Amino acid sequence: MPRKTLGTMASKCLALAVVFGAAGATNAALKQDAKTPYPNMAPVEQYRMERNAEIALARSAAPESISRDAGVMVLGQHGYETAVQGKNGFMCLVERGWASGIDEPNFWNPKLRGPICFNAAAVQSYVPITIKRTESILASQSKARMSEAIQAAFDKKEFPAPEPGAMCYMLSKQQYLDDHAGHWHPHVMFFVPLTDSSAWGADVPGSPVIGSDDKLNRLTVFMIPVAKWSDGSTDGSMVGH
Repeated sequence: MPRKTLGTMASKCLALAVVFGAAGATNAALKQDAKTPYPNMAPVEQYRMERNAEIALARSAAPESISRDAGVMVLGQHGYETAVQGKNGFMCLVERGWASGIDEPNFWNPKLRGPICFNAAAVQSYVPITIKRTESILASQSKARMSEAIQAAFDKKEFPAPEPGAMCYMLSKQQYLDDHAGHWHPHVMFFVPLTDSSAWGADVPGSPVIGSDDKLNRLTVFMIPVAKWSDGSTDGSMVGH
């Protein structure tokens, strides 16, 4: 996931991203792009997918050895709904543009799709934020109200701190993270309480680790690009890096 999009979830992912400005394009460049036509939320149906297609896309986030027994959630009219009960503690879903930072140009982009598969620790501590964020957006269609709802939930201690080892896979060749980066690169992400990125050696010459603070979700995301997509094929653009 990109540095400032679905993975922002990428600051997310997507956070995301989430997420959720890709690492391959600077935030400044994105904000200077006057052609980004997403000032408001599109009709909800433009963000939704056919159920079986969404299940398949969600599972493509991780290797089949993981995703075949994972739970799956899909986007319904009012929020994420459980489509498949899991057996191995993992949960896969497809994030939309609102997993990204609220100032990102692609926040309302209805084309964004961020397949992501969380391990059990992230299911417990990160997925509840994703669910709350989505329910608020679909109910209010307002960035401000979504932000208020998330902060109120944190203040009421409705969300736990990121659990040790909380992480996710974003290895889908079908991911579409913004209009500039497209599917970007396969990568994994780790979620920790807000921390200094230097503790991970992130964002320094030669380091493969990308760090991003997600102030709204009160955590730091560390993202590491990897060489292969979930289907086992090599990300050609990573060869030699």
